Amino acid sequence: MLSRQALLRSMRTAVPQRAVLTQTRTFAAPAASEKVSPPVALFGLDGTYATALYTAAVKTSSLEPTARAVASLGNLVQKDPKLVAILDAPTLSAADKSAVVAELVKAAGVSGETVKNFLATLAENNRLGLLPGVTSKFAELMSAARGEIEVTVTSAQPLDNKTLNRLEAAVSKSQYVGAGKKLKVTNTVNPDIVGGLVVEIGDRTIDLSVSSKIAKMNKLLNDAL
Repeated sequence: MLSRQALLRSMRTAVPQRAVLTQTRTFAAPAASEKVSPPVALFGLDGTYATALYTAAVKTSSLEPTARAVASLGNLVQKDPKLVAILDAPTLSAADKSAVVAELVKAAGVSGETVKNFLATLAENNRLGLLPGVTSKFAELMSAARGEIEVTVTSAQPLDNKTLNRLEAAVSKSQYVGAGKKLKVTNTVNPDIVGGLVVEIGDRTIDLSVSSKIAKMNKLLNDAL
């Protein structure tokens, strides 16, 4: 079990000195001597908190339970805009923050002390508003740790599972995916592309949309005139 004091020490090692000076409390490295290197570097204050939580979870051998709890918290804030507004409220008293943390723990089914202490630290540092960003950044860390590659397929209309499976099989055999990598495919809908697909593989983008082809055709026509 990782105490809140240990979590606070962990954050101090992850947060730049300037950020530390502006916060009432911070995370800090657990007493374990083994150094934990996150699988990918994250930026921003939410990335710093996500990295500190990842480090704490690894040190306490609770990474997978922590990941499930954080994913549950992420789903919770994503589905409830009113909750996000409450987390961002600057006028929350200490009692209000404790109540919010307790409700988050209950609603998300959080049982691990690492995540509970993390939420308490966010509250004490007046950073509960960072929770949506932290959950998203933590998901990035977990994907990298699991060797997953994010693949986002944008289409004008939702794609069925059969089509997505065929795309996943094609992408997995492409030059853009290394051996042993797992694909995490999501489908987003954007009617503006008219038709076709835009496939984002990690930091690469393959634009096969109709709107892109029209734009190229218009450019050729304009250049010819």
